Amino acid sequence: MMLGRFLIAALALGAAPAVAQAQTDSAAGSAEARLRLVLENVREGRLNPALEEVDRLVGQYPNFRLAHLLRGDLLLARARPIARFGNTGHGGERLEELKLEALARLRAQSERPPQDAVPRSLLQMAPAQKHAIVIDASRFRVYLYENANGTPRLVNHFYTTLGKNGVDKLREGDRKTPLGVYFVTSMIPGKKLPDLYGWGALPISYPNEWDRLAGRTGYGIWLHGVPADTYARAPWASDGCIALANPDIEALASRVAPGATPVVIAERAEWLSPREWREQSEAFLRQVEAWRADWESRDAERYLANYARGFRSDGMNLAAWSAHKRRVNAAKAWIKVRLADLSVLRSPGKQDLMVVTFRQDYRSNSFVQRSRKRQYWVMEDGRWKIAYEAPVGRAPVALPESYPGRSTDSRSGARAGRRLD
Repeated sequence: MMLGRFLIAALALGAAPAVAQAQTDSAAGSAEARLRLVLENVREGRLNPALEEVDRLVGQYPNFRLAHLLRGDLLLARARPIARFGNTGHGGERLEELKLEALARLRAQSERPPQDAVPRSLLQMAPAQKHAIVIDASRFRVYLYENANGTPRLVNHFYTTLGKNGVDKLREGDRKTPLGVYFVTSMIPGKKLPDLYGWGALPISYPNEWDRLAGRTGYGIWLHGVPADTYARAPWASDGCIALANPDIEALASRVAPGATPVVIAERAEWLSPREWREQSEAFLRQVEAWRADWESRDAERYLANYARGFRSDGMNLAAWSAHKRRVNAAKAWIKVRLADLSVLRSPGKQDLMVVTFRQDYRSNSFVQRSRKRQYWVMEDGRWKIAYEAPVGRAPVALPESYPGRSTDSRSGARAGRRLD
């Protein structure tokens, strides 16, 4: 029996789980677990069990087009050897999309994160961040991590669709998915949305503060579901959003806390060993502690040495910030600063960039203030320095560019989006 050069090449991408493990996974009933079991049976030349499993798969998920295509090949393989995946030769562009989806799913299974590895981006999760989402665009994969007593632990992962024109969004209308560190801002149930978004949506905070400083434009980036007649979309098929199968977005949403859950979108996710992760986390936290202690010292020059030359905050550059802080510090008899719920997330990409969020309790002889603050730290002159700092504001919810009937005016789209919260 020959299932074709395409499928054999796909199965050869890497070691797959044993059939026994695939059967254990499939007991959970997920479509992808059943698909893995089908392909494992194919790998071992077990045609009848593969066909039985694919029948169960399409019975449970009748809109899973990739499973239907594989079922057709399996039925044809009973009669004669087949030359390629999707052996009927029909389907055109849609067939090519299904091939790409199959390759993406298989590659993600063969290139899983190393056991016990920790995402390089999740250096410290705050206690309120019970979960974090890491998206690997190169593998079309959404990884869900839980905060296990301070250490990120992988609990699930899902296939996803990304922007038609790839990643690294720069401007409105470029149909790209952004790269960076974002936060889920709200949760919108499907009953408030067109069928295009399926189960519902998790809007994220693109553009973030750093995107705006860099001049990036656009709005309305969501994690969302798919139409009722679709199980999954092609890998590159959205206008910039992250689209998941409806059962997957529902499972993901059950772990999300709007305003707290981070979403890190990377072109290629990176992982560290637990030892490397602890070392990098502790080293950076020492930098944050040094900044806090320098602030308490009331020595303005020590304090300002923690800020980058290109620093910005609420319209102030470094010169204005320095003059302001020198005036304030000169008038203080004492300063106490306490940081709580500290989150440290490394932004993916070429630039070394840390996104630091915390609750700040500031006290002095003449002033008391509590606030939630976010900083962006960059590597400058061989050390980490603060390039942006400001209180955290509420991110508006804007409609995606794909939203049916959406106004072409991004501001009116944002107004409509807020009504969906």
